[in-house]
Order: sequence, then structure tokens, then C-alpha cells
Amino acid sequence: MPLRLVLVTVAAFSALVTQFVMHNSGSLPEVNLQNIIKPRPVSIAGVASVIDGDTIEIHGQRVRFNGIDAPESRQYCDDAKGFEYPCGRRSAEALDKFLAASKPVQCSFVTWDRYGRFVGNCARADGADVAAWMVEHGQALDWPKYSYGAHAAQQAKARAAKLGLWVGNFQAPWDWRAQHSADAQVPSTPTFALGGGNAGCNIKGNLSADGERIYHVPGQKYYSVTIINRAKGERWFCSEADALAAGWRRSRK
Repeated sequence: MPLRLVLVTVAAFSALVTQFVMHNSGSLPEVNLQNIIKPRPVSIAGVASVIDGDTIEIHGQRVRFNGIDAPESRQYCDDAKGFEYPCGRRSAEALDKFLAASKPVQCSFVTWDRYGRFVGNCARADGADVAAWMVEHGQALDWPKYSYGAHAAQQAKARAAKLGLWVGNFQAPWDWRAQHSADAQVPSTPTFALGGGNAGCNIKGNLSADGERIYHVPGQKYYSVTIINRAKGERWFCSEADALAAGWRRSRK
């Protein structure tokens, strides 16, 4: 085939492709390079550390629940009386209690998101669907953009019963992030974390109401309800020796 004819054919094909993209770009799926270059695991399982109401960490891997969106860690909502409360924090606390009741968590892989997080469908050891529970109890929202309404029934139930977020007024997490775009990037370290912390570093250094430095180890009475807020100067320790050397004392309970 003559070179000139080849070049004309390629140019014509390119023009057709360009025209197709211009007319159909709105319906084309977003290309995520993570899904091209990263391996696709089947599942991941283990004891989870809660990052926020829709994200956990298992064996050092961040896992985002598929199809739901929970309030951000720094997000506030209005209760039934119009008073602000930390709904993002409450959502994370509710998730932590729910997961603690039946360990471990197992998540089947759906996709990688643009932050490199494993997006999956997760269940407790007893089979309870984590995302469905969060929506049904008003601690997260069905995210139609990704769920295609999979949790719409649970959301309607929570709304009718005025559970969780539905007790008052709130902004959808995706709208809140849009208005706080400077803070919307996923942090490399969570503002606060619940559960087991990083692998091997699960001792919680907490500041009491009067500023006393107290650390809690797994198994102690207040360990599971202690929340680490790094913005206040609280921190995780990898050993009791590290905590003591840094000037913290062991909790008496």
C-alpha cells in the first residue's frame, strides 16, 4: 500500500476518534491509572483501624467502602435543636463500635481510587454488611454516583426514623468537600484514628481534660473509646518504653 494512502487512512481514523470523544466525553468513564498499573487483589481481611466513617486500614492498606460517603473527620452538622456537633467524629465512633463487635473484617476488591485506596465491599466476621449498616443507621449516605442506589432503601429507613445524621441538618459529604477544597485531599496521616493504630504501634497517648499525658494499652477499660487527636498533641506509641520516655504515664484503668 502506498505511503500516502496509509497516511490518509490514519488521519481519517484519527479524525473519527477525535469526533467520537468530543461528542461522548460526558458519558466516558473516568480513567484511573491506579487500575492500570496496580495489581488487582481478590480481597483483604484483618482487624481494622478506623480512619473515618467510610475508610478503614487493614495491614497498612487504606480501604474505602464502596458506594457510601460519610461525613469528613473535620465536618460538623446540626442536631435536632440546631446545635453543632462533630458528625464526622460520631460517624467514625459508630463504625469503630460496630466493627469491634465481630472481628475481623473482610473486604472484596472493587477498584483502586485515585488516592491508591482499596475500594471494596466489606463485611464483619458475622457477615454483616458494613456499608449497609452505616447507611441504615444514619452514619453515612448512599452515594448514587458510585452505588447506583444500592443503599437507597437503607437510607430511606434511616431518614424516616431520624437516625444519625437525619436527626437534624447536615451537608452531604461530597458537597462539604467541594466547599473545603483546600482540606479535601486525603491526608497521609489521619487527623484522628480509632482502633488498633498502625501495625505494631497501637498504644494511645491521650491528653486528659487537665492536660495530663496518659497512655492506654489494648485491653484496658478506656482503650476502645479513646480517640487520638494529633492536632491536640496526642499520639500513638509503639511501646510502653517509648511512651514513658516521652513523659506519658500508664492509665490506671
